[in-house]
Amino acid sequence: MFEQAFKNIDDILHKDAGCSSELDYTEQTSWMLFLKYLDDFEAERALEAELMGEDYQPIIDAEHRWSRWAAPKDANGEFDHNNALTGSDLIDYVDSELFPYLKSFKQSATGPDTIEYKIGEIFGEIKNKLQSGYSLRDALEKVDELRFRSQEEKHELSHLYETKIKNMGNAGRNGGEYYTPRPLIRAMINVLQPQIGETIYDGAAGSAGFLCEAFDYLRHPGREGRGEKKQLSTQDLKTLQEATFHAKEKKSLAYVIAIMNMILHGIEAPNVIHTNTLAENLQDIQPSQQHDIILANPPFGGKERKEVQQNFPIKTGETAFLFLQHFMKMLKPGGRAAVVIKNTFLSNTDNAAVALRKELLENHNLHSVLDCPAKTFLGAGVKTVVLFFVKGEPTQKVWFYQLDPGRSLGKTNPLNDDDLKEFVRLQQDFADSEKSWSLNVADLDKATWDLSVKNPNAKEEAPLREPKDIIAEIIALDKESESILAKIRELV
Repeated sequence: MFEQAFKNIDDILHKDAGCSSELDYTEQTSWMLFLKYLDDFEAERALEAELMGEDYQPIIDAEHRWSRWAAPKDANGEFDHNNALTGSDLIDYVDSELFPYLKSFKQSATGPDTIEYKIGEIFGEIKNKLQSGYSLRDALEKVDELRFRSQEEKHELSHLYETKIKNMGNAGRNGGEYYTPRPLIRAMINVLQPQIGETIYDGAAGSAGFLCEAFDYLRHPGREGRGEKKQLSTQDLKTLQEATFHAKEKKSLAYVIAIMNMILHGIEAPNVIHTNTLAENLQDIQPSQQHDIILANPPFGGKERKEVQQNFPIKTGETAFLFLQHFMKMLKPGGRAAVVIKNTFLSNTDNAAVALRKELLENHNLHSVLDCPAKTFLGAGVKTVVLFFVKGEPTQKVWFYQLDPGRSLGKTNPLNDDDLKEFVRLQQDFADSEKSWSLNVADLDKATWDLSVKNPNAKEEAPLREPKDIIAEIIALDKESESILAKIRELV
């Protein structure tokens, strides 16, 4: 229904000198989508208030509402080109009036968990990059064709927005920061099996894919054979909206996209904090801040400054190792986590990696490790594993599963849900197979705590033959071919 509108918006942005990459397209689409969503959200709330005989106090002042500046309508409900700002007038209004007005919401909001605060945060971080007011006018008209009134409309928009995020993730070598393959996320959630009433946290949210998929999982109990199908109570829905999902994100663009993505999935005031997660000292984290479930794919390969490293008991510049320490601290006793990390974490011999493995195994139950194939993360250039662990009990056994989809992954052939079905099924009982096995922690070398992925059940590959044997076989096959051809000639 809305796919063509999205394509048209991209075409407009592509032609504007201020937008040069897929990241720019997604960023600029995001702020326009957000304001259109806000207009529909306000219209819905005003109608509900009217039906209840109550007054509704709009969030946005009349002169800055979407219907005034972005999409004015005439008496017949048609687009009013005579009263629509365009050209340099439109750019001046957006840059000099609209964005500063929206940015001011952060100061006037009653708290960080309000929609007003999110508006202020978003427009304090994002800038209009379109240079042509005529391009912006065209884009606004296309965005105005989109509607957020029904669940079906929101579902389609969320799907299209996810595609934009995926394209953005594929656009650069750091794509894994923005886009974790959704089939992998769903498999991680299926293993952890979150319940309504539990809190779910991602301290490296990126585009908030983990939280959006967890919301879908909890919002639709019984889907895909998961337990009993039932309608959620009003209290359950309130809990999902207000007290379940918590996230932090450092990068401005990812922060804005995370909020937009969660809104499109149905979370009206996302609890995403724009901050450097690693700047928080681990000793300052209180039990009240801990969570039942952690789902995350932290950035790897980054380097943190010395003063940031001082916040952690195990000092290291490797961003992913610092995040892993943060997640272990943020987990409640008995809490469950699934964290993506470079596969070299299992075997690195540097002091930080060894100390971190020791901490993980002695104070958490690292019950499962999913070994992912190359190119699971397009553009990331590294192999990864997923660590599944429970806080508060030492590890006795680690169950490994070596994911092999039987093909080379790529942009046109990405990971899918079927690829992970066997992993989810076998993981329930920690079953052995050609692709899975268990390792006793008692057998580990306590000097290194090496957890290298070595599948003892894999079929041995046929030994390579000597070149002289291969040549001899080629000669024999040639002679056989000559004999067959000679017989065919006799018959002709």
